[in-house]
Amino acid sequence: MLRRNFLGATAALGGLGALAACAPGSETGGGGQTAPAADEVETDIASLGDLTLVVWDQEVRGAQNDAIEALIGSFQEKFPNVTIDRNAQSFDDLQQQTGLALSGNDVPDVLQVNNARGDMGTFVADGLLTDLTGYAEAYGWMDRFSPSVLSKMQYSSDGVTFGEGNLYGLAQTGEVCGIFYSQTKLDALGLQAPATWEELFLLVDAAAEAGERPIMLGNLDQWPALHVFGPLQANFVDAQRIVTLGMGNAGADWTSEDNLAALSRFGEWGTSGALGESPNGLAYDDAWPLFTEGEGVLLIGGNWLGPDMEAVMGEDLRFMAPPPGADSKVATTGGTGIPFSIPAAAKNAAAAAAYIDFITSDDAMAMIAENGGMPVNRTAELAPASGVNKDIYEAFDAVTTEGTLLPYLDYATPTFAETAGATLQELIGGRIDAAGAAEALQEDYGAFTEGS
Repeated sequence: MLRRNFLGATAALGGLGALAACAPGSETGGGGQTAPAADEVETDIASLGDLTLVVWDQEVRGAQNDAIEALIGSFQEKFPNVTIDRNAQSFDDLQQQTGLALSGNDVPDVLQVNNARGDMGTFVADGLLTDLTGYAEAYGWMDRFSPSVLSKMQYSSDGVTFGEGNLYGLAQTGEVCGIFYSQTKLDALGLQAPATWEELFLLVDAAAEAGERPIMLGNLDQWPALHVFGPLQANFVDAQRIVTLGMGNAGADWTSEDNLAALSRFGEWGTSGALGESPNGLAYDDAWPLFTEGEGVLLIGGNWLGPDMEAVMGEDLRFMAPPPGADSKVATTGGTGIPFSIPAAAKNAAAAAAYIDFITSDDAMAMIAENGGMPVNRTAELAPASGVNKDIYEAFDAVTTEGTLLPYLDYATPTFAETAGATLQELIGGRIDAAGAAEALQEDYGAFTEGS
């Protein structure tokens, strides 16, 4: 699922707490069964007898749908006693129904749940999702997935701490923000792909002096600026401090000197024209097509743009992870596709766990790659032989295995998407300075962390 669809997606969750309080079977409101310990997990699915496993997902796009349908077919061949009843919906439709489905009496066995605080965090706090830790130990998920990836699906049992604690979902695919560039354009300018942030800053200056737009950004929608600022922030701020801020956990501060330095640089990029004359007036889906037509030297954004831009630019389009950050390791904004979770009141939790294990297995990763998706595991190994997806797969693997996959900053609080989007728009538009931006971000983050 593309991150551009996440923002504002939690609006339909209002009233969930009241609904959850009425759910039967549990004082926490979730109801249903307690997750078994690893040695109590039933992995012999054939012994469960004939059953129907109800699965709700949003894997509806062409490649996504092809992959999940193939995996469902293979799963039913392996476990002929299990019939999959799949309810495939768009992301928006699934978001609108998730809260009601989880708190009702007829819940699905497997459900994709957005891992942001306003969704998964809220459902965890209300006791509506199964803690998958026992299943993870039984099936070896902790070995299969990197800690950086797993942290995007972990919460404390009260939903307060994000990024550690119990596991409440497992994802198939990955996402990473990096730097797209045209090799032909760099060659024409006598420039090279930057190996350090200092080289990147010099590249931006050189491109501007040559009369080029150094960085293509369409920020009319507000959220795209977060995908540029996040990687930039990692040059100034230690990765673990960004994780604390992005996860909305207590212990960090947006007004620190390193964050002020990052915000200052981003503001300078905006006011100097490095992001174009009017990045806030250009829509996201108008910006990247302009880049494919030769406008701009760099485009800092998510990997999901790769296939569409490659269709126009061919092998001239390249992608790289940002240079190593403040802690000398590569760190950049990214995440996972929508995780697959088990509702607390699922009727067939053992079979549901087996299904999640199957669709996230090493073989499943290969099938996802064959169908054009970016698997969250075995990424470099399964990279295409050439093309921009080869760059993207290898960059994601490097970040998740050797560096830090930083959380999307809008994860931080239920309102941080709106706060950060508006604040960064004002910053690059010259309507607020770095100190003012830091105070606005800290007000939202601080109120949430202090309140929790």
